[in-house]
Amino acid sequence: MPKFDVTKLNVAIDRLLETTANRRHRFLLMACSRLRYLRVAGRYEETFAHDMMVMDPHFHFSQGGDDIELSGQDKIKSLCSVWARTNQNIFFIESEEVAVADHFVCSVVTFYQQVSGKLLKQRKVLSTLPGWAELAPHSSAISRFIIEKALSAEGFKADDNDTYLYKMVPMQMVWRYDEQGKLLGQSQWEPEPTKAEIIKIAPADVVTTEESAKLLAPFIKPLPSYDEFVSGKELGATA
Repeated sequence: MPKFDVTKLNVAIDRLLETTANRRHRFLLMACSRLRYLRVAGRYEETFAHDMMVMDPHFHFSQGGDDIELSGQDKIKSLCSVWARTNQNIFFIESEEVAVADHFVCSVVTFYQQVSGKLLKQRKVLSTLPGWAELAPHSSAISRFIIEKALSAEGFKADDNDTYLYKMVPMQMVWRYDEQGKLLGQSQWEPEPTKAEIIKIAPADVVTTEESAKLLAPFIKPLPSYDEFVSGKELGATA
């Protein structure tokens, strides 16, 4: 299994920041970097701060054959909570390209996520159910229902002996921002799911949320005031 360093999560964003002069674009890159660090560190609650996200964000995930939309902070918090509790908030990045515009940051990347073997097995069982072909037009809704039921179960816990890496090639992501640099939502696509790979992780190589939090703590910096940063009035601001 390839070895990954969770602290390299935002190297592509850092490279782009080195050559980006537009102050709004710089702020969006900084906000996106902070968002990613906080999620992978399990500090997802901080991503919902009033200066980082709007009150009614919209998230869209299309991967592994599923198409799931989540609207509102409560639903997104629930998903982030489950990920953090089960070490599925751990992401690794490889060969990433990032671009920024006035209202979004986008990425094309080889993307790895730690995932629960329990969920992978449930999806496999689902595909073998009698009548699956007839249900196929509704498969996304059915998959979402089963996943949501599994994630809401009190007994669903992290298991280092049943953890995998789900590799997506390529993953395409867009983070959308409002006029004040607050996150409006995120869209995530796996355009070629047939290229995905599932890699078993040895228990000793599983990265826990607690470990990730310690490793990423030095990289998580507070955001400056949007108005002051974009106007250049922030103390010590540079172009």
